[in-house]
Amino acid sequence: MIKRRSAIEPTIGHMKSDGKLGRNWLKGALGDAMHAVLCCAGHNLRLILKKLRLFCTGVLAMLWRAFRMSALAG
Repeated sequence: MIKRRSAIEPTIGHMKSDGKLGRNWLKGALGDAMHAVLCCAGHNLRLILKKLRLFCTGVLAMLWRAFRMSALAG
């Protein structure tokens, strides 16, 4: 349990500072729950977009190398 908490704490700290988790603008207990879920969803989307950006960069680099090799051969 301690290992899991030490893995989650930096994520919560990041969401508080950069993910707008620090200030809740929604009203009531339901607003509190919705705010936490929406902040987590935004954090996960940022992580997915970062990995997708890296993947697309790698694919474009491979295509560029293939294009250059075919241009030099032909």
